[in-house]
Amino acid sequence: MSLKVGDSFPQVQLKYVPYDASNPDACGAPQVLDTKADFAGKKVVIFAVPGAFTPTCSAQHLPGYLAKVDELRAKGVDLVIGTSSNDFFVLDAWGKQQGVKDKILLVSDANGELGKATGLTLDLTAKGLGSGRLTRFAAIVDNGRVTYAEQEPNPGEVSVSGVDAVLAAL
Repeated sequence: MSLKVGDSFPQVQLKYVPYDASNPDACGAPQVLDTKADFAGKKVVIFAVPGAFTPTCSAQHLPGYLAKVDELRAKGVDLVIGTSSNDFFVLDAWGKQQGVKDKILLVSDANGELGKATGLTLDLTAKGLGSGRLTRFAAIVDNGRVTYAEQEPNPGEVSVSGVDAVLAAL
């Protein structure tokens, strides 16, 4: 794994569709999350999944974070981010289907910038999902510095990248 404790989190720009409480079914204009500017002075938990709407990601990974987002906030986390190689419209639809609302920010790494910068990619061509996708990982970033970084040894499982491991690390 390229990203490790003590590293500065790489600066990349990721896109997302913001949640609109006044019109929750709307699909607004995409916004940009800049990891340098938007992580400054904050404690951030970021977790990555290989694909929105995929079985493990939809049944275990995202729902775990959603169920315990208040526990993360109680431990001082300012921002909880989920990311995938899917585009921001897919992540918006996935968030709506999962009931994420404004609890977790789902950001797109469709251009592979985060994957390239962290080296946390995998080739899922054999499964029909393409190459260069984000692998399953989690990181805690405190004011731009990585304090926890773990990649799943088996991308089909959720252990070291799951919310319980992150909570224990906080």
